[in-house]
Amino acid sequence: MSPRSAKSLGLGVLLLGFAFLYLPILLLMFYSFNSSRLAMVWAGFSTRAYSDLFADRALMDAMWTSLVVAFWTACTATVLGTLAAMVMTRFKRFRGKPFFGALVTAPLVMPDVILGFSLMALLASMGAIPGFPARGLATIWIAHVTFTLCFVTVVVSSRLQEMDLSLEEAAMDLGASRLTVFGRITLPIIAPALVAGWLLAFTLSLDDVVVASFVATPGSTTLPMKVFASVRMGISPKINALATLLVSAVSIAAVIGWYINARAEKRRQRDLQLARQDNG
Repeated sequence: MSPRSAKSLGLGVLLLGFAFLYLPILLLMFYSFNSSRLAMVWAGFSTRAYSDLFADRALMDAMWTSLVVAFWTACTATVLGTLAAMVMTRFKRFRGKPFFGALVTAPLVMPDVILGFSLMALLASMGAIPGFPARGLATIWIAHVTFTLCFVTVVVSSRLQEMDLSLEEAAMDLGASRLTVFGRITLPIIAPALVAGWLLAFTLSLDDVVVASFVATPGSTTLPMKVFASVRMGISPKINALATLLVSAVSIAAVIGWYINARAEKRRQRDLQLARQDNG
């Protein structure tokens, strides 16, 4: 096979892969402007699905519940995951380190059904403790923090392992305390990993339906649970409209994030070039 034919074949396979991934999403967004009450039967252009979506109070409440839980899950998982990553990368030797690492990363390979059932049993047994929250938003938050913590830990750990420790050592040699070194040196360097971990935890929490189904109550239904329940009875045009809004929001956030990262990288390259010129 000639290099040109191989290039054409690779491009064709790549286009087929992108079509397989994104064509269903584009089709779903197209049918969100359908005037028919049947989700996949085109009857003309209309925005009625969006008005019906915002008029559906139960669906809006489920969306708000998911956003609140995902926000606090991401914040908590980022803090705890950063602490766990610091322990795994900065403390070289301590008794039980392999066991600690296995416990932190276990949800990565554990099936969601097993994780959800075990959390349900644990939270049910702890419900008799005075002051422990009953099943609802609090238990969903605890469950989501449990399985998103490992993802944040892995992301932050990889960044900490690549960090030059001489920067921290130089700051401590100049009299800075460990807390000052973490706030002035370590935290700005690992900030991109923290943002990535936060977004990953937020997305995983917002997308979860299996674990939340085990620990939720009828009064604390999340958006994926609501969508899954409604789809089993037939696809509604409101679901198409909801998916279109979510895809649009994620796309806008991704473009903004790419633009900010591109500007930061361009500024960093310019600073490095100026530093080389000064040294030269």
